[in-house]
Amino acid sequence: MPAFLNRSHPLCAAISDSDLLRTSAHLNGQWVDGVLGVTQAVTDPASGSELGQIASLSAQDAKSAVKAAHDAWSAWAGLLPQERTDFLRRWFELMLEHREDLALIMTYEQGKPISEARGEIDYAAAFIEFYAEEARRPNIESVTSHLPDAEVEVWREPVGVAALITPWNFPSAMLTRKAAAALAAGCTVVAHPSIETPLSALALAELAQRAGMPDGVFNVITGSAPDIVGAWMEDPRIRAVSFTGSTEIGRLLYRQGADTIKRLVLELGGHAPFVVFADADMEQAVDEAIKAKFATSGQDCLGANRFFIERSIYDDFCARFTTATKALRVGVGMDDPDIGPLMNAKAIEKQEEHVKDALDKGARLLCGGARHPAGDLFYQPTVLADVPADAKIMSEETFGPVAAITPFDTEDEALTRANDTEYGLVAYLHTQDPRRIYRASRALRFGMVAINRTKVTGAPIPFGGMKQSGLGREGSRLGLEAFTEVKYVCRDWA
Repeated sequence: MPAFLNRSHPLCAAISDSDLLRTSAHLNGQWVDGVLGVTQAVTDPASGSELGQIASLSAQDAKSAVKAAHDAWSAWAGLLPQERTDFLRRWFELMLEHREDLALIMTYEQGKPISEARGEIDYAAAFIEFYAEEARRPNIESVTSHLPDAEVEVWREPVGVAALITPWNFPSAMLTRKAAAALAAGCTVVAHPSIETPLSALALAELAQRAGMPDGVFNVITGSAPDIVGAWMEDPRIRAVSFTGSTEIGRLLYRQGADTIKRLVLELGGHAPFVVFADADMEQAVDEAIKAKFATSGQDCLGANRFFIERSIYDDFCARFTTATKALRVGVGMDDPDIGPLMNAKAIEKQEEHVKDALDKGARLLCGGARHPAGDLFYQPTVLADVPADAKIMSEETFGPVAAITPFDTEDEALTRANDTEYGLVAYLHTQDPRRIYRASRALRFGMVAINRTKVTGAPIPFGGMKQSGLGREGSRLGLEAFTEVKYVCRDWA
């Protein structure tokens, strides 16, 4: 079956530039359906309707993409830094020009409320803009020589071909955050988007081509992850791999990359604590808690999962948070609700499993706790109180609109319980005590700590976690490190 779009779907009528709707993979500057011509359906999670059939490429095609990227690498790496800047800058400008269409694509294939989708496009474009500037600054570092009559320099050079593996929850931003850094460093790219949200990645490939990106420099290969990524992990020409997804898959890629000693950036699971002390601004804490829990319908690795509230304010917080949760609007993304559909049936089943387990172990249901009548993939925003430590939701990532709240009595208890997880991506802290802020920021074993606020991410900051939340950092200048090799040059001037 050839790849095709469902022309009767509302997306096709809503979009202004229909050429952004691509169903074929982008390989070496060409739109291809692969040697086998196999396709896979992409569905709208809000309605369950089919958006189209997208090309599902083979392991052989995946290897062809690596060859194309490898063949293009020397010329791309050999460009002047400002020339790579110009390509990235044009790509950034095209993203902003087509912001609304890109947001529409995301909302219909991922389910995200349209205002959140627009925000993600801005966020995604910001990484390209940031790394367009960083591309100009791969400066040679002069080091004071430790040897007589010697000149010492440290260079940074691109590692080669980079494989990028991106998730469905942020289908544009996770691709640009990785690709812009790799391209700025002088690497060429083969990217594999989630099969559930390939349209956003293919639209970005179309814009990269319009920006004049040379053939083979930026390839987007759709299809089965085991076939495509498996072929890449075996290929010695892939020198760096950047993955965002589950810790389970991250462990698998870690093992698979060992034989060819690949550079790895792994942005894995999160199980964020949200800690509120009695001296916190209660109105602010509740408002930020709603944001931290329910953005992207709870489908966010940064999402707050475990709410630890000091006992003297516990009942007040639970009441206010529940009232705010009940006010959240649930609906399809184009109606711009607060909560959209979850991505698939497994996600719904996980909410049900975690809620039942918590209630069976003594938790109280304050609101929600069931599927929502809006559709098969909608779940009610849910609040659970008095959740015991042995409930699954206190140790497993829920990835949905269910909040688990429990009280604490002392600072040491709160921080110990917050750290009691294999994950270490982000922690949220609400208190007005500057000494406690310092102590807690030091004590929390998380790669990022948000104090009295929720939004902390952006292109200039190093995004990443500790423990089993991953390896390396994305964003900031540190985001270039995985894509560059350090070369030491010592010249004798005697």
